[in-house]
Amino acid sequence: MNPTDLPSLRETLDAHGLLAKKSFGQHFLLDLNVTRKIVRLAGPFDGRAVIEVGPGPGGLTRALLESDAGKVVLVEKDPRFLPLLAELDDGSGRLTVVEADALGVREAELVEGPAHVVSNLPYNVGTPLLIKWLTGPWTPHALTLMFQKEVAERIVAAPGDDAYGRLAVIAQAVCEAKLVMHLPAAAFTPPPKVASAVVHLVPREDRPERALLAALERVTAAAFGQRRKMLRSSLKPLGGAELCEAAGLSPEDRAEVIDLAGFLRLARAVTGDVQPTAPDSGGATMMRRKRG
Repeated sequence: MNPTDLPSLRETLDAHGLLAKKSFGQHFLLDLNVTRKIVRLAGPFDGRAVIEVGPGPGGLTRALLESDAGKVVLVEKDPRFLPLLAELDDGSGRLTVVEADALGVREAELVEGPAHVVSNLPYNVGTPLLIKWLTGPWTPHALTLMFQKEVAERIVAAPGDDAYGRLAVIAQAVCEAKLVMHLPAAAFTPPPKVASAVVHLVPREDRPERALLAALERVTAAAFGQRRKMLRSSLKPLGGAELCEAAGLSPEDRAEVIDLAGFLRLARAVTGDVQPTAPDSGGATMMRRKRG
């Protein structure tokens, strides 16, 4: 069945007597003009597969099926929506619906070759899912994901920004990340208490190897876990001042001013794979910017 021939999403929800579940962090995006814009921002797909997590009533799914995506795989935890999603299947084999918790899914078993992830993520699992895709064994071709605005800003934040933290460092070490769209709460049913935003992430060709990424996770957890302390104190369990000096950083700096290159040098120092770097060679951005 052609998605354009289907009843509206609101009519479909009403017909099945379905409401969003707060426990699943569900907020439905029913405006197909908006979902089509998100898909345009995610593409072109050039026939590659797309994974969508938490499709709910299928608003984003309809836009994906209208696009140049190849196989479209839906991962839905809520069984109430399986009949609605089945109505989008035209029998061609292009659409696959998997009833599962996305946190436990092995993406490599769902798709072959490079694949995109395009999702309006449930609010309660958005960050854990992103970390899974950034640090796990499966590497997507690209990610186009909707988060709460606050989380989106944390992903793309720069040193000195109020939102800058561990999530920004990990995400930007692995991907080029860009905030591409803002959505008000009124765009959703039911409206959440916060605004949302879409982030587009493309994996870097020079992303860290697994051992270095694991070290980066340790370093950022320690540094931002006590972000008001100087690095010589927050990183004391990993080497403190000596570790900072090995990475060419001042032990008196705080995590919030250290850029990605500086954190990568810290991670290499943790693994023992680092060359001494002069403290004035970069790594700290001293100007602190406030969100306005």
